[in-house]
Amino acid sequence: MNKFKLLLQVICWVLFIHFPMQAQPIKVAIRYTPALGYQLTRADKPYYVKGVGGEVFLDEAVQTGANTIRLWGPEHAKTVLDDAQKRGLTVMLGLWMVPERHGFDYSDSWACEDQLAQFKSIVNAYKNHPALLLWGVGNEVDLAYTNYDVWKAVEKIAAMIHTEDPNHPTCVVTAGIDVAEVKLIQKHCPSIDILGVNTYGDIETLPDQIKLYGWQKPYLVTEWGPNGHWEVPKTSWGSPIEQSSTEKAKVFRNRYLHKIAADSLQCMGSFAFLWGQKQETTPTWYGLFVDNNKTESVQVLENIWTGKQAQNPIVQIQAFTLNGLNPSENCSIPKGKKLNIQLVTNKPLNNFEVKWELLPESIYTKSGGDAELKPEAIAIKLKQLNETNFQMKAPFNSGPYRLFVYIKDTYNQVAYANFPFLVE
Repeated sequence: MNKFKLLLQVICWVLFIHFPMQAQPIKVAIRYTPALGYQLTRADKPYYVKGVGGEVFLDEAVQTGANTIRLWGPEHAKTVLDDAQKRGLTVMLGLWMVPERHGFDYSDSWACEDQLAQFKSIVNAYKNHPALLLWGVGNEVDLAYTNYDVWKAVEKIAAMIHTEDPNHPTCVVTAGIDVAEVKLIQKHCPSIDILGVNTYGDIETLPDQIKLYGWQKPYLVTEWGPNGHWEVPKTSWGSPIEQSSTEKAKVFRNRYLHKIAADSLQCMGSFAFLWGQKQETTPTWYGLFVDNNKTESVQVLENIWTGKQAQNPIVQIQAFTLNGLNPSENCSIPKGKKLNIQLVTNKPLNNFEVKWELLPESIYTKSGGDAELKPEAIAIKLKQLNETNFQMKAPFNSGPYRLFVYIKDTYNQVAYANFPFLVE
């Protein structure tokens, strides 16, 4: 009997080595009831997406209460899916359709078929991964586009996904929302299960627009955060005015509670943007982290998602002025003259590490989140006059600049603000 048992163990071991068990997918579906509206289900249980956009800081995502991360493309899919699975996170895996603004012609059937074939291999590679939640079909292919054939390509991709992978829904992601594209998606893309909307300032009207434009299926807010750099007031010389980290934290709280969570019948969740940091107009505009440090908006999300109060609240910026002016008051100064800076916070500054950075206004700005270069910092000498007042000389080269301040505590947390000004 013992020999038989040993032989059986050897056979099982050989079979495992040569024929490893295939991962079993976890079924994800969409359920509708009149009382609860649309619900995403995973393993037949309701699954509301508390998502973050990005593939870094996964442990922090879990701590914050997130359950899902979003990838825009499959470049690191295997690693991220595995890492997410270890932490109990799921993944919205994007299929990056090359946008028209990057030179793709959606009237070229050969190019479309080649892209479709690539996506088919990706779908079959990852469709059984237990961390997979849904497929993102493209990202903002409607941004600055003129060729409506893109929607036919979206439909072919979504239909292919349903054929190859019956266990995960499809979501097309648009840049904002308008009535024309809603009608085009409804007409040409019946295989799309979910509308994903990237929206910033316009999130204030998104639930109303969804209904007004006649979208009948569920939706996700696939990117959201502070007002976009194209949506804010500008200085007289054209520099967009960025909110401080303190102001953005209030925006995150209000938009989540009053716009995203409030539309419980049709909105199935969201992805806060960006779970990480990037240069886009400035190095701080969209990132929820700065130099690997959490911002106050992360604490806001944790409070909303888990109910926990921050044990070490991040310092808040109450005032930041140059020569007694606010950013909207168009601060300009002659070359080399003194700039008087006031920085007021809710906690004494001498308890923190305060870093200043002077950058020329970025000339590398692009659209749609395309990669940008951070301007090279300019060396400055800054003199502290007292607890809240500082002084520095303006640059000797004319042009637009931004003065950044970063206030870091001992818990890897940071507050920040920047001030655009003009050297005449």
